[in-house]
Amino acid sequence: MAKIGVIGSGTWGTAIAVLLNNNGHSVDLWSAIPAEIEEMKATLKHKNLPEITLPETICYTVDLEAAMKEKDLLVLAVPSVFVRGTARRMKEFCKEGQIIVDVAKGIEEDTLMTMTQIIKEEIPQCEPAALSGPSHAEEVSRGLPTTCVAGSHKKEVAEYIQSLFMSPVFRVYTSPDVLGIEVGAALKNVVALAAGIADGYGCGDNTKAALITRGITEIARLGMAMGGKFQTFTGLTGIGDLIVTCASMHSRNRRAGILIGKGYTMDEAMKEVQMVVEGVYSAKAALALSKKYDIPMPIVEQVNEVLFENKPAKEAVADLMLRDKKIEHSDLPWEE
Repeated sequence: MAKIGVIGSGTWGTAIAVLLNNNGHSVDLWSAIPAEIEEMKATLKHKNLPEITLPETICYTVDLEAAMKEKDLLVLAVPSVFVRGTARRMKEFCKEGQIIVDVAKGIEEDTLMTMTQIIKEEIPQCEPAALSGPSHAEEVSRGLPTTCVAGSHKKEVAEYIQSLFMSPVFRVYTSPDVLGIEVGAALKNVVALAAGIADGYGCGDNTKAALITRGITEIARLGMAMGGKFQTFTGLTGIGDLIVTCASMHSRNRRAGILIGKGYTMDEAMKEVQMVVEGVYSAKAALALSKKYDIPMPIVEQVNEVLFENKPAKEAVADLMLRDKKIEHSDLPWEE
């Protein structure tokens, strides 16, 4: 049995706490919001995971030091926009060599840093890692079969995380490509917004398939230019995560996109979804990265114009369809 602190009691943090508790570990679940913790203690319910009853054996707390003290593993599960601020608060309670697994998905807009890069910058004494893949909290919390990837630069760290999370319903692979994992995780949210916008506008399955296929091409090209590995983008944290996020109504990014496609403004859509829509925060960063590395990303460009320049979905779809003629794979030879 390991002692684990889960920092962040949103749907994903709570689902992970339930999973780890069911695996036989001692789990503390922390929130910065006292009312949220008190409600979970009193009702053993999470307002956004209504189908499950929370285990009494989890320790629900607002004491950050207690949630981190003498832990074998910490899971940082706050939304990406809060990772830096939360990591800064965690620093004074973090022991040397502490493994911190980030499960948020995003790129910081101002610095273009990934989540593990932010964590390492704020908590130099820690050992950051990432856990990612096609894993909606609503399904993980209910024990539906799920697969993810534990990413770390150190093999023994990735394998340790794997050993803690593995269960009959949660299969974990390992990978040294932390950067590729994080780029895929962040940018698939932007493509999922595009997929949702297309759904809301009234496009069909053909459009969805095109966005997923061309979206992973954009993500992989950028990720490889940044130093990620091609294999990562063909796997669970690349195409796997992209498929589930573009296709499922559990995806807050897709749901927000649907509303925008129907004519809602970005702010109206985010209020309606009532949870953090990570893709909105990653969209500008993705566009900035595409310019920094000189990688064309037409889907990302159109999403930014729809989100931040009030471009109608109809025009965005037309501009994508009417781009200059291209060859799909430029490295394939023609017959002479």
